[in-house]
Amino acid sequence: SSERMLMATFHETADGPVAMVKGAPDRVLERCGSVLTAEGTRPLDDAGRKALLERNEALASRGLRVLALASATVPSADEEALRDLTFVAFSGTLDPPAEGVRETIQLLRDAGIRTVMITGDQQLTARAVAGDLGILEDGDEILDGNALSKSPESELASRIGQVGAFSRISPEDKLKIVAAYQQHGAIVAMLGDGVNDAPALRKADVGVAMGTRGTDVAKEAAAVVLRDDRFRTIGAAVEEGRVIFDNIRKFVFYLFSCNLAEVCVLLGAGIAGLPAPLLPLQILWLNLVTDTFPALALAMDPAEPDIMRRPPRDPEEAILSRRFVASIVLFAVPLTAVTIAAFMIGMGGSGNASPRAITMSFMTLALAQTFHVVNAREQPPSLRALVMNRYAVGAVALVVALQLVAVQTPFLAGVLGVQPLSASDWGVVVGLALLPAVGGQVVKAITARSR
Repeated sequence: SSERMLMATFHETADGPVAMVKGAPDRVLERCGSVLTAEGTRPLDDAGRKALLERNEALASRGLRVLALASATVPSADEEALRDLTFVAFSGTLDPPAEGVRETIQLLRDAGIRTVMITGDQQLTARAVAGDLGILEDGDEILDGNALSKSPESELASRIGQVGAFSRISPEDKLKIVAAYQQHGAIVAMLGDGVNDAPALRKADVGVAMGTRGTDVAKEAAAVVLRDDRFRTIGAAVEEGRVIFDNIRKFVFYLFSCNLAEVCVLLGAGIAGLPAPLLPLQILWLNLVTDTFPALALAMDPAEPDIMRRPPRDPEEAILSRRFVASIVLFAVPLTAVTIAAFMIGMGGSGNASPRAITMSFMTLALAQTFHVVNAREQPPSLRALVMNRYAVGAVALVVALQLVAVQTPFLAGVLGVQPLSASDWGVVVGLALLPAVGGQVVKAITARSR
C-alpha cells in the first residue's frame, strides 16, 4: 500500500517461514540488520547503510524506479516479524515516457497550460523524469508527500504555483493537490486511472481517465475518457476544443455583422431620407443564401497556425464580449456604407429607387457579405489563409454564381425585383463590395505588425 511502501511474501521451509521483501529503499533498509555480500552475510552498520542509500540515490538520479530487495527467516508469517532482514540488492527499472509525451508537454506549455507530475516514486526519480520530460521550469521545486501532509491548506495554496512535480504521493494526497491548485486560482485537469483517483477526478474541473487500463470507477468519475490512453491525445483534444470555440466565434461574428449591416442599411437610408435600398424578398434571399453558405463554411474552418500559442481564455468571458461586439459593429459599418453608396450611384441623383439602383445595392451587399468571410479569421492576411478552407472557397464561388443567376434569370429577377447590370455598373458593384474585405485585411496586417 502507499502507506506501507513495501510488500512481503512468506514461504514455508524446514527452518521456518522465510520472508521475501521488496519496496521503497528507505522503508526496506530501515528493517534490515545485515547485508548480503560476495563473502556472505555481514552486519549492516551506519556506514554501510549510508553507502547503500547513496547507491540508491545514484540509481534514482538516472530516472530509474528503484526497489530494495531483502529476505530473512522470520519467527512468524506476519508484518511484525519483518525485522532484522538481510538486504540483498537494488532493482532499478527504466520506465521510458510514451511516444509524444515530451512534445505534448511543450505544446501545452506554448498554449499556456502547465503540466505537473504526480508520482509515488522517490524525489530523485521524480526530478530526473520531470527534468527529462521538460516539466520542470526554472525555480520549480519538487514537493514530497511528507511535506505535503504537513502543509496547511492556505500555505500549500500559496506555494503550489512553484511546484513542478510531486513525489511519494498517495492517492489521498491527490485530492488535496487538486483543491490547492483550485484555491490558487487555476483550472485543473486531473489524469488518473485507479479507484483511489476517483475523488480527485471528480474534484478537478476536468477529470480525465484512461480508457484502456483505467478502472470503471475512474471512468465514471471522469468527464473525459482517453480511449487510447495516450497523453498526446489530451493535446489534440485541447487543440480541437479551441478550434471548435474559435469557429463558433467566427460563425457568430459573420452572421451578426452581416445581419447588422442589413438592418443599418434600411435604418441609414430612412434617416437620410432615401427610399428603401432593399426589397423584403431580397432581404430574405440574403439571409437564406448569402449568409448561410459562408457561415456554414466557417464552422469547418481548420485550425489557425497560432491556435496553440494563444493563452487560455477566461471561462467567465462571454462569447459576446465587449471587444467582440465592438468588432461586429466596426465591420458592419463599411458593409452598410458601400451598400448605400452603390444605391445612391444607381439612383444617379434622381432620388427615385429605380430597379437599377435597387439591383446595385442588392448585389453590392450580397457580394460584400460574401467577401467579408475573410475578415472572420483572426490571423494576418496571406494567400494561404484565403484558400486553406476549401469549404469557404466553395461557398464564395457558390454564392457569387447564385447572385449572377438571380440577376440574369428572368424568372428570379422578376421575383427579386432586379435587372441585369451593365459592365460599368458591375465595375462599381464589385469595386465597392471588395472594399470592406480589403480594408479589414489591411487593418489586420497593421495590427499584426504593431504587436
